[in-house]
Amino acid sequence: MPTAKLQIPTPDGQADAFAAFPDDGERHPGVLFYMDIFGIRPELERKARELAEHGYYVLVPNVFYRDGAAPLVELPEFVTQEVRQEAVAQLMPLVQAQTPERVLRDAAAYLEFLTSRPEVAPGPVAAMGYCMGGGLALRTAAAHADQVAAVAAFHPGKLVSDAPDSVHRAVVPAITADVHIGHAETDMRPEAVSELNQVLDASGVRYTSEIYPGTVHGFTMSDTSAFDAAGLARHWERLLALLDGALATRR
Repeated sequence: MPTAKLQIPTPDGQADAFAAFPDDGERHPGVLFYMDIFGIRPELERKARELAEHGYYVLVPNVFYRDGAAPLVELPEFVTQEVRQEAVAQLMPLVQAQTPERVLRDAAAYLEFLTSRPEVAPGPVAAMGYCMGGGLALRTAAAHADQVAAVAAFHPGKLVSDAPDSVHRAVVPAITADVHIGHAETDMRPEAVSELNQVLDASGVRYTSEIYPGTVHGFTMSDTSAFDAAGLARHWERLLALLDGALATRR
């Protein structure tokens, strides 16, 4: 499975990125893959390669590029709850600096770069993300409805709040892509998930939004103590069905 380390030009500098794609000389649908808070590391590279094996060009940008190249924190091979808390505290200021305006500037640059790759087939692409990356994927899909045909968010959390710019209120109604949101049991109250689903219903998009049983935030990440094997398997099933349904004609 070919992989590459790349530099994506953005209005604010060069974003380092990882890409994986099939080794068959053909052009394949593009997937913009947003990282979780811990960033580009072997775990995300494995996920990108596995997804590429199913016939997709997968681009994983370092959304914290303004603060340096990945990795921005040194993590052990396995992240315990104690290490998680320390790393999150260190990285949270970088998360908070991802304003909607900054996110959308970057999203436009990432999509322009992705769709210009010679290995990527012309036409719509997908956006997906984990943890904070789920919200970034949803914002990207809303702002680029003409380009993004499928969007997935896994254990995203905090999609529903009282804030005027809450994702469920300010972002979801503008999405036209097919949607899957896989919630951890601990991410959002069932009432909040129901409120999100009501907005999705009103938008008229095809979607699935479900709480993955027995999971906690970060359940897809096998390099952390949050990992849940059944949740990861369900995630692959849902993600591949979503992408195949939205992008199958381009494979």
